[in-house]
Amino acid sequence: MIVVIFTVLSIVGIICYQRLNYNLFPKFEMPVISVVTLYPGASPGVMETSVTKPLEDAVATLENLDKIASISQEGVSFITIQLTNDANVDIALQDAQRKINSVLSTLPDDAETPSLNKFSFDDLPILQFSASSKLSPMEFYQLMDDRIRPELSKIPGMGQITLVGGKKRKIMVNVKRQRLEAYGISLSQIVNVIKAGNQEVPAGEVKAKKDQFDLRVEGEVKSLDQLANLVVLSGKNGGLVRLSDVAEVTDATEEVETLSRINYKSSIGVLIQKQTDANTVQVSEEVKKMLQGLQEEYKDIDLNFIVSSDTSTFTLAAAHSVLEDLMFAVILVALVMLVFLHSIRNAAIVMVAIPLSIVSTFIAMYIFNFSLNLMTLMALSLVIGILVDDSIVVLENIYRHLEMGSDQRTAALEGRNEIGFTALSITLVDVVVFGPLSLVGGLIGNILREFSIVVMVSTLMSLFVSFTVTPMLASRFSRVLKFSNETLFGRFNNWFENKFEDLKENYTKLLKWSLQHRLIVTSIIALMLIASFSLIPLGLIGSTFIAEGDRGEFVVTLELDQTSTLYNTNQITSQVEKIILKKPVVVKVFSTVGQSSTLGSNQPANNISQLTVIMTDKKERTITVDEFANEIKNEISQIPGIKVTSTPTGLTGAADDLPIQIVVRGVDLKSVMSYANEILTTIKKIPGISDPDLSVNEGNPELEVRLDRDKLAKLGLTVADVGGTLMTAFTGNTDIKYREADEEYDIKIVLDQFDRRNVDDVKRLTISNSRGELITMTQFAVIQQSRGPSKLERNNRIPSVTVKSNVVGRPVGTVGDEIQEKVKGLKKPAGISLSYEGQLEQQAEAFTSLLLAFMIGIVFVYLIMVALYNSYVYPFVVLFSIPLAIIGALLALALTKETLNIFSILGMIMMMGLVAKNAILLVDFTNNMKEKGVNTFDALIEAGRERIRPIFMTTLTMILGMMPIALASGAASEAKNGLAWVLIGGLTSSMFLTLIFVPIVYETIDNIILKIRKRFHKEADA
Repeated sequence: MIVVIFTVLSIVGIICYQRLNYNLFPKFEMPVISVVTLYPGASPGVMETSVTKPLEDAVATLENLDKIASISQEGVSFITIQLTNDANVDIALQDAQRKINSVLSTLPDDAETPSLNKFSFDDLPILQFSASSKLSPMEFYQLMDDRIRPELSKIPGMGQITLVGGKKRKIMVNVKRQRLEAYGISLSQIVNVIKAGNQEVPAGEVKAKKDQFDLRVEGEVKSLDQLANLVVLSGKNGGLVRLSDVAEVTDATEEVETLSRINYKSSIGVLIQKQTDANTVQVSEEVKKMLQGLQEEYKDIDLNFIVSSDTSTFTLAAAHSVLEDLMFAVILVALVMLVFLHSIRNAAIVMVAIPLSIVSTFIAMYIFNFSLNLMTLMALSLVIGILVDDSIVVLENIYRHLEMGSDQRTAALEGRNEIGFTALSITLVDVVVFGPLSLVGGLIGNILREFSIVVMVSTLMSLFVSFTVTPMLASRFSRVLKFSNETLFGRFNNWFENKFEDLKENYTKLLKWSLQHRLIVTSIIALMLIASFSLIPLGLIGSTFIAEGDRGEFVVTLELDQTSTLYNTNQITSQVEKIILKKPVVVKVFSTVGQSSTLGSNQPANNISQLTVIMTDKKERTITVDEFANEIKNEISQIPGIKVTSTPTGLTGAADDLPIQIVVRGVDLKSVMSYANEILTTIKKIPGISDPDLSVNEGNPELEVRLDRDKLAKLGLTVADVGGTLMTAFTGNTDIKYREADEEYDIKIVLDQFDRRNVDDVKRLTISNSRGELITMTQFAVIQQSRGPSKLERNNRIPSVTVKSNVVGRPVGTVGDEIQEKVKGLKKPAGISLSYEGQLEQQAEAFTSLLLAFMIGIVFVYLIMVALYNSYVYPFVVLFSIPLAIIGALLALALTKETLNIFSILGMIMMMGLVAKNAILLVDFTNNMKEKGVNTFDALIEAGRERIRPIFMTTLTMILGMMPIALASGAASEAKNGLAWVLIGGLTSSMFLTLIFVPIVYETIDNIILKIRKRFHKEADA
């Protein structure tokens, strides 16, 4: 029956494994909604007043709202709605959409409809590549848009495909101002004529007795000649003024707003997003396979694709590194089993628990819709040493009965039944430790939930295996071994047993001395515990939110003055590309000029460019990505008039926001700016601070048009007339389309470039009033130069400024603690408040959640012991093993220069259940001996002698199971090195100190109980 059960579980488990998706992180959605609204040409002040504030007021009444943050820039408003962790994002999104729809009528007519989106890691691009050919820029963009993009869209699981750069076809109508004035025509008339002369009009139906026909007026222009020949004005003498008389009509490309290059070669960048439930690795592989086929198909035009960023490579590398760790762990655990059990047969009985437990766990992963990601694979690799614990304890006890003379079947039954209570205890302490972790909320809960459930399921399966498969195999294959010195293996086993017996004798002497000198031993351990905790305030152990490994990739952001043109930004970017490409450690540089992704909406920004730098493999270079990124930043900073930031790409990709963010809020923006500048000056002096800056700066130079409303009314004009004409003249009107075959192209009506270069061009612009008269701008408006803010921020609907900074060479948390100490010393003006966001906020929330999980875990471990031992007192003995492990854990972090982060703290929580096992083995055996009438002192000595072997075996298997993870390299592995070292250090100190200190605690508590009982009996007798 047992064979059938596990055969079925194995077959189903393998099928489920084959159906699991590969992803970098567990699938989860952040409780964040973004609202993006475009209003072309509007200044930040207008965006804030006319768009951002009405939308903020509309969504302010959402349920489960945590906070609202907004950014208003030229032409774009971006609102971030942060919900509470228990909010249903889908319902909140629908609610927000309804509330925004109710205020759409109050927004400016030219503002586009707000776009609402929820944030998910699945929305991030999984693949980024560049495309180039020998076609002309316009033809090539047309090919990419009309042919390549549809082909890629056919791939199963494909989401959105975004083209960056390139030149898209556009029909340009460049209007000449002087010709308009000569003919007495306004710009709005040109727009109306083209709109009226380029439309298809359904005119109804023609019905006969037998037939029926649709009547349609073919009014769309079929060629550029027809467009150019449209009649704009009919003269009184019969003369016709055509569009070609006042404008130049050309088949051209739209004005370039974004440039894309790879390795200094012009290209079109392509960003690939997958569908939410798609397999990252599978989609990426299918895309790359199709790219190879397309290159072959279009080899006549030298079509070439170069992949610049592929998250599936990192995902696979992370998965493969975990699988390698798992294999090494299995081998090391098998060697420990062989050394301690002296038999390949016995080692195999124990080792069978690993594959049976893991394969069965795949069934639960498939049922819960988990994926093979960094967290689930890490969980599987970490539990290798844990999965054999139950079987070790059971088999070791069965073997003890065999040595006592029992037959195989009797030894298996009695050995399993006798130790079953202990095996159940050491498994349940693991389960109750990880239970609270699976219920933690927020970002940290999303990251750890799958990890916790995988550990719990696999551990419970190992208990099931130890209760069924292990005794079954032992009853048929285990036997008492006799070692002969005639063989090498026999001599080694005899030598090992002799040494282990010596160890037991020496340990017994040390334990007897310790029990007789409890105060001395307790004082020494207390000093060790205090010394280990002091490593944190001494700065030997830093803190950060998450340990970021070296992916060999970083992003350089260049920001020039707000007045910089795209041409000037491109020239500077080319200069920077040459500097970076000269470095021997650089493989690829992917550049995007004229686009900022800081708002998450990829808005054009003429003064900004971003360069993604790919380095050689870590094994092939001596410099880290952090060091090289800082070196490049310092070298580029020598170029005058340029602000440079360099951000290494972490586990989740390159963050747009810097890790240090201090939000200063207040009604008076001047006071807010003043205090923010004071904070900025203060934090610049802190070691590790890099690229400190304010989110809001002096701003853009702008032309301000001040209208005289009285004159405006007398002249028969409205503000809408003025705004619409100005927007058409200087931004362009693209509402009208030109149709050719099955494609549509924008017709852009705009003043000729020669007529929109300076202030005088604005002043000379004429507008037609309701009476058909042409009015010059200077007749009703004053045009003057001024400077306005380039960006306006609001936090919870209050004006704010964010002090941002990068951190280099030091842990973010450590630097953040110093910042908070320095800022506390500053005098804060009245009405000003500040908050710490970014990684500091995430770290604080994560550490609080993990601390709560740690405390709940301790309580649950205690309650499990209370239930199993039917005592409120003796479970305290088990809890005293936890601080013994913390000593080694903190020391290991200090020696390996790892930080306190969510992974290392997770290791602390995980360690709590693992180290309790050793104490349980001692306490359980001692209780059994006392039930047989042995006094406490002798029972503790006997428990130590009998349980030192399983304690060493289980602990060494766990330590060696963690060792490959601790020593592994690569970005994904380095992120969890700290977790492995915490477990190794904690288990090592626990293995030695528990054998000494737990008996002391047990005897102390036993003596206290005995004294209380004696006193109670005396009082009862009296």
